[in-house]
Amino acid sequence: MKLLRFEADGQPVIGVVSGDGIVRMADLLPEFVEMRQLAAAGPEALARLADKLATAQPTVALEGVKLLAPIERPGHFMALGMNYKKHAEEGVRLGVMPPRFQVWFNKATNCVSPPHADIDPGVTKQLDYEVELGFVIGKAARYVSPEEAPGHIFGYFVANDVSARDWQLHANTWTIGKSFETFGPIGPWIVTPDEIGDPHKLELRCYVNGELRQKSNTSDMIYSIWEQIEYLSTAFELEPGDLYLTGTPEGVGHAMIPQMHLKPGDVVRCEIENIGAIENQVIESRAKRFPDLEESRIQKLLSSEPV
Repeated sequence: MKLLRFEADGQPVIGVVSGDGIVRMADLLPEFVEMRQLAAAGPEALARLADKLATAQPTVALEGVKLLAPIERPGHFMALGMNYKKHAEEGVRLGVMPPRFQVWFNKATNCVSPPHADIDPGVTKQLDYEVELGFVIGKAARYVSPEEAPGHIFGYFVANDVSARDWQLHANTWTIGKSFETFGPIGPWIVTPDEIGDPHKLELRCYVNGELRQKSNTSDMIYSIWEQIEYLSTAFELEPGDLYLTGTPEGVGHAMIPQMHLKPGDVVRCEIENIGAIENQVIESRAKRFPDLEESRIQKLLSSEPV
């Protein structure tokens, strides 16, 4: 099933795609008004939903509907860096050494945005794109083995891990450069695992203004999704509705020669097989202040200390 959030009469509503239409959740399982509630309810709820959907008629046309982020303000919104070999090689060329273990970073939960929302560059001068497969946690996960991991996934979605490379790379943690407002477009919906098949055999692509920039397959991941869940759940509990991004392949603009950062007017389209596509346009920055990143107070203080 394809589970989505959309706007109806100015309010967010959840539903299920049926052909070229949408069946509102209120007409199927009215006890669920938020996607996280459905994620927490487990496979039994999804089975009941599928049974109801089989005889339901769509009441909303899919075409023209305003899609919202399928989950808003998740408990965790995290992404895995350098999880495709060729992308890791790009990083080495840029001076980012490959990590010894999985390298996860937070994205601010309020940077989650709809699948067709505009991207505001904010204060960055090096705006970049990253197509990624995302997954949503269903059953809570703690100390989970790779063999158990599939049972904890609610579904999958397309993401663009939008990045401010200057802000990302001037610090030892990537969170700030990954968390500007609008830097987390996801969607267009959540696809349940039964419609995905093997999530490690999906083609993913990213286009900028119609030009193919990234093309790869999730089979090229260094760490599988099951290994990712094992690693994360060893540190903390993964909760229903949490969002995790699994890494991007080669072809990012910052690694091109010459570098090809995004600019206002550019349109970025991210596609993943068996899921769908999201498309976002870069707009003029709405930033009101542009702080100077060249100054390092810590370095100046340390250099002024006597040896």
